[in-house]
Amino acid sequence: MNSIINFFYSLLYPLEWLISWVVYFFHKVFVFIGMQDGPGFAWCLSIIFLTFFVRACIFPLFMRQMHSMRRMQAIQPELQKIQRKYKGKTDPPSREAMQRETMKLYQDNHANPMGSCLPSVIQAPVFMSLFNVLRMLSTIASGKSDPIGAFTKDVAHDIEQTWFFNVKLSDIFTTAQGGARVTIGIFVILMCLTMFYMQFHNVRHNIPRASMEGSQYQMQKMMAYVFPVMYIFSGAVMPFGVLLYWLTNNLWTLGQSFWQIYRFPTPGSPAAEQKEVRDRKKEEARRQREGLPSLEEEALEKAKEEAERRSERGSYQRAQPQRKKRKKK
Repeated sequence: MNSIINFFYSLLYPLEWLISWVVYFFHKVFVFIGMQDGPGFAWCLSIIFLTFFVRACIFPLFMRQMHSMRRMQAIQPELQKIQRKYKGKTDPPSREAMQRETMKLYQDNHANPMGSCLPSVIQAPVFMSLFNVLRMLSTIASGKSDPIGAFTKDVAHDIEQTWFFNVKLSDIFTTAQGGARVTIGIFVILMCLTMFYMQFHNVRHNIPRASMEGSQYQMQKMMAYVFPVMYIFSGAVMPFGVLLYWLTNNLWTLGQSFWQIYRFPTPGSPAAEQKEVRDRKKEEARRQREGLPSLEEEALEKAKEEAERRSERGSYQRAQPQRKKRKKK
């Protein structure tokens, strides 16, 4: 088992090497602007800015994910119709027809059910690489392990001896003592809360009303409550530096989710209805500033013009010829 794990981490070594240099670069920037060299808060900020760097790199993929999610949510009513159509039919022709109609729906709407997973898939190796690098700090600092990129023996010693209030970046909940455990526990709770609220807010505001029914919606609601609990178990075995990265990433994702729902809500969702109201108010304010007719006045004027055109067409419309009745023989 250990050989398999070591082989997996050997595949991640290039990414670990890159992460070490990114963190080291940010640390040098903070030292340059006047922060303390060696062990110090600059290393904590470097891990936080590593999060910003990773999220900035995958932002174009997030935009693709956002559009993919909107398309998938918008076609949920049509998917449910297909599912109801073939409900209870298990014969191969029916299953094949269901799959064919589903794929056609995806193609016609340019939707990809796997599109929303890509940013998470990309972040997973980064997370695992950072976990392994921080896990090996003590062995690198003691000379038992080879350096990883910029993390030489001296650098690893500085990072390992860096404190965030009362906890070191290399501390783990199971090995930490006293106040350090409390700090790690607070971070894990904050991670759970940010993930829960993000999922809850999305389910509550960014799903079409037509899709707020059925087993799939209930599953989404259940995931909003259950999925964050996983942080409790995983957070107990992660170095504090990884938790710092993880919480920063969650806060970024939460803010990004608010921005997405506010600016680009899913059509038919409560957030989309709120955006229509906001857009209408902005348009009314713009028209008032520029001295233009309001939307109601414009609609009324168009209705009057249309009524006049219909009246004119009715007045000058040529009488249709009528068929003469033939005398019966």
